[in-house]
Parts: sequence; structure tokens; C-alpha cells
Amino acid sequence: MISIMKKLILSAAVCLLLFSCQNEQSESTNESVNASTERSCASQDVLEAQLKADPTLAIRMNQIEEFTQNAILTKRLVNGKIEIPVVFNVLYRTTAENITTAQLQSQIDILNKDFNALNSDYNTPNNPYSSVRANVGITFVLDQVVRKATTKTSWGTNDAMKKTNTGGLAAISPTTKLNFWVCTIGGGILGYAQFPGGASATDGVVCDSKYVGNTGTATYPFNLGRTATHEIGHWMNLRHIWGDATCGSDSVSDTPTHNAANSGVPAVGHRSTCSGTPLEMYMNYMDYTDDRGMYMFSTGQKSRMSAIFLSGGSRASFRL
Repeated sequence: MISIMKKLILSAAVCLLLFSCQNEQSESTNESVNASTERSCASQDVLEAQLKADPTLAIRMNQIEEFTQNAILTKRLVNGKIEIPVVFNVLYRTTAENITTAQLQSQIDILNKDFNALNSDYNTPNNPYSSVRANVGITFVLDQVVRKATTKTSWGTNDAMKKTNTGGLAAISPTTKLNFWVCTIGGGILGYAQFPGGASATDGVVCDSKYVGNTGTATYPFNLGRTATHEIGHWMNLRHIWGDATCGSDSVSDTPTHNAANSGVPAVGHRSTCSGTPLEMYMNYMDYTDDRGMYMFSTGQKSRMSAIFLSGGSRASFRL
């Protein structure tokens, strides 16, 4: 059963509660790690650190949330084509980390399929949420590849890869281009994103080079390019589907309440332990399932993503 529609207009206090990480994770170290067997996204941890460092960020994010909810209520959503130019900033120490342009292009191709309901698993049989599957209608194009050799074995999650003074690569035109840093993150982290409202200089997504695209060094079970789909969902203002809290809220009307993240590929019919034991949308890109287990955004998530590209929205500068 789809959960009751979450409260629409959030106060700043509620936003702060929503943004708070319920289970603090330790920051990535500078130690290299082997391939992960469970998905780990650091977006919420990075957001928590940014909120502590900049008290005005919560105010900006609250304004974005109110704008988003008002756009959804009034159905004043974006019409027409949205094409996102992507700049890949590749930081490498080894040949394997310096992934090929073909592998980067495979990631662009995957994003275009996932965000336009063209992925081969979109029509997976027995999907209990097929009625709310969404064609988001946003496309991506490879704009530029920038490469830089480094001696770092891992970069952590403090945005060091985004700054030249720490050996990284600075963002290129971040208000009109999606900057996508590719590097070894460390700490078992597959990737992370900056939510709308953050500083322009650090805006974009970061993915470990082992989990980009579906060819070359792409590593099972995250070898189908869905880490980028998940992180760009965050960049477009989507939360984890369990709301980063036990039975939390992701501020989307048509996603069920999850008690926690799912891993692997849950069995068909897997239910939450939250009130009403709703059937979980474990095939959603914003869960933590393996790449082969996630294959859809919901209509409510599409509305939430579309709102930020409206005139006056936090990413309106990306519209053609």
C-alpha cells in the first residue's frame, strides 16, 4: 500500500530534523579498499557536515523545499526538454583508475536510459509499483573529460577532489554543467552528491571509478551504472527512500515508508516493519539495492526533480 501523503510544507526545524543523519558514519580514510559488496552512499553524511559548517544552508534548503512543494501542489512543473551537460573530472593514480572515455560514455548512456524509462529492466515482471513508474524526461550529454594524475590512494568525502589546493580538480561552470568527479573515494563509499542549495564551487556528484558505467573496471554487484543514477537523484533533490531514519520520510507522496535501506536484491513481496507493513519499493533507484535490483523512479520523485528546474528553482540555470 502506498503510504499516506507526507506533510507538504516543512518548517525549517522539520527540515533540520529530516536532514540530520540518524546513524553517524565515520568519514572515509585515506586507505584504499576492495570492491564493496553493499551499497554505501555518503550524501547524507556530507550534507550533515555542510549543515554544521554553514548555518545558512538549512535556511536555503528550507526555501528550496517550500518552493518544491508549492510547485507540486500547483502542478507548475517544467515542460520541454532538459539536457544536462556532464563534465567528468577523472583523478587517477593507477592505470585502472584512469578509466576510458568509452566507460564514461557508457555511464552517460545508462543515465539516458534510466531517466527516460528506456532501461531494459524497466518492464520487469511482477513490479507491484508499475502504476507509478516514471519517465523523468531528462537527458545527459558528455560535455568534457578532464584528467589529472595524482599520488593519492583515496580521497575521502570532504570534497578534497573538488579543490585544486588539495590536489583535486575545480568544478567547471557548475551552474550550467553537472560536474562528475571520478576517483577512488575509500572507506567503502561508492559515491556521494551535493544537494541543491550547497556552494557552487563544490556542486556535483562523486563516484568511485570502480562503479562508473557498465564496462571496463565496473565492478559487480554495482557494475550497471546505477550508482550515478542514485547520486544524481540526490543532486536533483531526492532523498533516500527510507528518509535516513527508521520509518522516515523522503517527502514524496507515492513512495511507501521503509524501515531501513535494503541491500542485495530483496525477494518479491518484501514488506516494511513500519505501521501498516507497506510493500517496500525496493526496486527504486534511491534505495541501496544492488544495481540489478533497482530500475525505477516514481511519479512523485519525478515531480520533485522537475520542480528544481522551474524558473526560480535552484537549478533553473540548467534549462535550455
